[in-house]
Amino acid sequence: MAKKSAIVVGIAAAAVAVSIAYGAIANPGAEEESLNSGIWDIRISGPEFQDLPTIGSEVGILGKGTYEIGFVPMGDSPELLNLRIMSEDGYQIFEQEFYLEKSLVDTGISKYYTWEYIGEKFFTVSERDNYEIVINREGNLNGSVSISIEKLDRSI
Repeated sequence: MAKKSAIVVGIAAAAVAVSIAYGAIANPGAEEESLNSGIWDIRISGPEFQDLPTIGSEVGILGKGTYEIGFVPMGDSPELLNLRIMSEDGYQIFEQEFYLEKSLVDTGISKYYTWEYIGEKFFTVSERDNYEIVINREGNLNGSVSISIEKLDRSI
């Protein structure tokens, strides 16, 4: 009986060791992404934003590095977004106009639409400073959109 228990424990230990080794090979040196990896985000939704074509917000302190702008658009999101990011003293580090593109996805079984903002979504900060963002919206001001800024661990 003890011999069978030792065999079962040995097999379980070997399975755990193989799983750990496989994980290290499949994902070498990778770090888990933090749930709070976002630097800044805003959800533009609701009656308080409906008649505001321009929205300003403090981003906060950004360190040197590369950042990515993310969007969560919907079918009724603004057609155009112009984003400007500038330092506290007014030095502009990024400006880009994004347009909402609608794509039909046909799986053969069903059809649906997806939406994506098209434009350059990466920018680099060379000086640590306090930054702010100005968002100009055009078309569908009643629609909602979420915008975020995340720091990348690597340069592009």
